[in-house]
Amino acid sequence: MKRRRVLVNMLAAAAAPVALSALGRLGWGEGELFADSTVGNFPTKYPRISHPGVPLGVYDPHGDFKDYPSVKIEHVFMPWQDVELSALYTADTYARARGRTLLITIEPWSWSEDSRQTPDQLRDAVLGGHYDETIKSIAKVISELKSPVTIRWGQEMEDTRGRFAWSGWKPSDYIAAYRRFYDLSHPIAIKAKYMWSPMGHSNLTDYYPGDAYADVIGLSVFGFQKYDKGKFGRDRTFGEILKSGYDLVVGFGKPVVVAELGYDGDESYVANWADSVTKFDASFSQLAGVVYFDDKEGHPWPENYGLPDWRVA
Repeated sequence: MKRRRVLVNMLAAAAAPVALSALGRLGWGEGELFADSTVGNFPTKYPRISHPGVPLGVYDPHGDFKDYPSVKIEHVFMPWQDVELSALYTADTYARARGRTLLITIEPWSWSEDSRQTPDQLRDAVLGGHYDETIKSIAKVISELKSPVTIRWGQEMEDTRGRFAWSGWKPSDYIAAYRRFYDLSHPIAIKAKYMWSPMGHSNLTDYYPGDAYADVIGLSVFGFQKYDKGKFGRDRTFGEILKSGYDLVVGFGKPVVVAELGYDGDESYVANWADSVTKFDASFSQLAGVVYFDDKEGHPWPENYGLPDWRVA
C-alpha cells in the first residue's frame, strides 16, 4: 500500500472483556470492560463500537476519525530512509491530547520509488549494518515520546507479490534482520512493545522471530466484495478471512491484533463488516484489537481486481 507522508492517524479503541491483561501490557485501555457504544451520526462504513467488544483502531491520514469516540491508539507509518523523525513528536502530542497511545509501523525502505533498493540490496544493507545508526536514531526519538508505544517493523514479510522490498526474503534472512532491528532498538526504546506482523499466509510461521522478540502479533485482514464474488462466488465475512491467519499464530500465546483492516463493497457488505469487526467472538479469544486502514489502496489487487477504496468517508 502506498503510505502517505501524513503521519497523523488515529485508532478508535475500547477494551474487550478478553485479554484484559494483554491490553494492560500494551497500554490499550487496561481495566476497561466495555466499549463506548455511542458513536454518533457517522456513515455506515465506520466500524461500529461494540458493547462489550474488541478494541478498534484506525490509520487515519485524512482525519476522518478525529472526532470518533473511544479512540485510544494512534497508528503512524514511517520509512527509515528519508525519515522525518520530527513527525513522531507531532504524533505523540496529538495522541496525548486525545488520550491515545501510539502504534508505529517502521518500513525499512524509502517512500520514493526512485530511491528504493532491490530486495537483495536491502537485505545485504540491513544485515551488513548499514542501517544500524538509523535504527538507533529512531529508537532514541521513540524513547523520548511520552505516549506508550508499540513498534511494528517490516510487516507482511511472507507476502511474495512484490509489494515490499523486504517481503519474500528467505525466512532466515528476515528473522536475522528483524532481530537486528530489535537488538539495536530495544535497549534504547526500552519501554516500547514490539509487534511481529505477518500478512496471514500459510507460511507465516516460518518467519516467526521467537517469543523473546514479539510482545504482540499483527495480521492483515481485508474484505473486498468484488474479489470475493469473483474468486469465491459469494461474500466472505470478517471472521472467515481472519480465521486462517489467527489459527496459525494463536499457538504463540501472544495477544493478536488485526494491524491492518479494510473493507469495500456495496452497502450491505460494508454494513456487515462494520458491525462485526469489533464484536467479541469466543473463537478469537486472543484478539486484542483491530486497526482500520482508512485510505485508498495503492497496490493493485491480483488478477486485475483493481484498487479498492478502504476510506470510510
